[in-house]
Amino acid sequence: MDYNKFYSLVIPMYNEEGNAGLIIDRVRDTMNGFYYELILIDDHSKDRTVKEITEKNDPNVVLIQLKRNYGQSSAMMAGFDYASGDYIITLDGDLQNDPGDIPSMVDLLEEGDYDLVVGKRENRQDSSFKTIPSKIANMIIKSATKLDISDQGCALKVFRYETAKELNLYGENHRFISLMAHLNGASIVEIPVKHHARKFGVSKYKINRTFKVINDLLLILFNQKYLAKPIYLFGNIGLIAFTIGMIINVYLLIEKLLGHDIGTRPLLVLGIPLVFIGIQFFTTGIIIDMLMKTYYESQTKRPFNIRKITSFGKKKEYAKSIY
Repeated sequence: MDYNKFYSLVIPMYNEEGNAGLIIDRVRDTMNGFYYELILIDDHSKDRTVKEITEKNDPNVVLIQLKRNYGQSSAMMAGFDYASGDYIITLDGDLQNDPGDIPSMVDLLEEGDYDLVVGKRENRQDSSFKTIPSKIANMIIKSATKLDISDQGCALKVFRYETAKELNLYGENHRFISLMAHLNGASIVEIPVKHHARKFGVSKYKINRTFKVINDLLLILFNQKYLAKPIYLFGNIGLIAFTIGMIINVYLLIEKLLGHDIGTRPLLVLGIPLVFIGIQFFTTGIIIDMLMKTYYESQTKRPFNIRKITSFGKKKEYAKSIY
């Protein structure tokens, strides 16, 4: 690690009482002697997380408190917006990631001229309830893209400043942050890292999050394959639906000309709208998603509101200027 570089560590926090103070200590031990800011984003915790952070009064800590619980993606994006380091580092606030892995990841980023180094959790200390959906998602991404990353869900990552700043996170997209960087053209490498069992608090993972992740993954894959040429997807769907609908309608017309009653035939109800139904629901979801992104990005808005930002030391502008 370069002592002349400035490092921004971004950690979303939600109900991490017991972990909040410890992670400040662990990061301080790892980053001792380096210029860094530890950006902790409190996603409207209901426990003593904020109090633990405040009591530490660490001059390198910046606490960003969100007005309500927006989710980890929005919390992480708030941290990226504030971060000013040459390198931006992310990790979870539950101490399952080991800050001690950061120096080797930064060294690999610099030596290999990569844009992003991602961790691969060795001997993962999670239940199969969490690991099985993760493995399925990793297999889907590997087969659908050219990104050869085996652990998309590891939060421990080291970005170059520009790579992190060009990311926009929505929904549960923080889980696919490596894929999004890859689609933006980033050079990525994976490195084994340690993984610890959670000691304090409870996991925020719930089964309904799996369905959110699947929807976000499908949307990302759609953007990769069809965003620049949507006619290849929608045109084919429309052509197939239109062809089937016309075959049904022509068949019913012939039946009518032959004197048969078609007024009570279910095919009549199916044939006419079939051209539109196949496309309607899927395109509505895509259009709404694109409109939402346009709404925020064209007005420099974010899908969250910050209550306040507390810096426990000198202003970061000064911290950057001293080197």
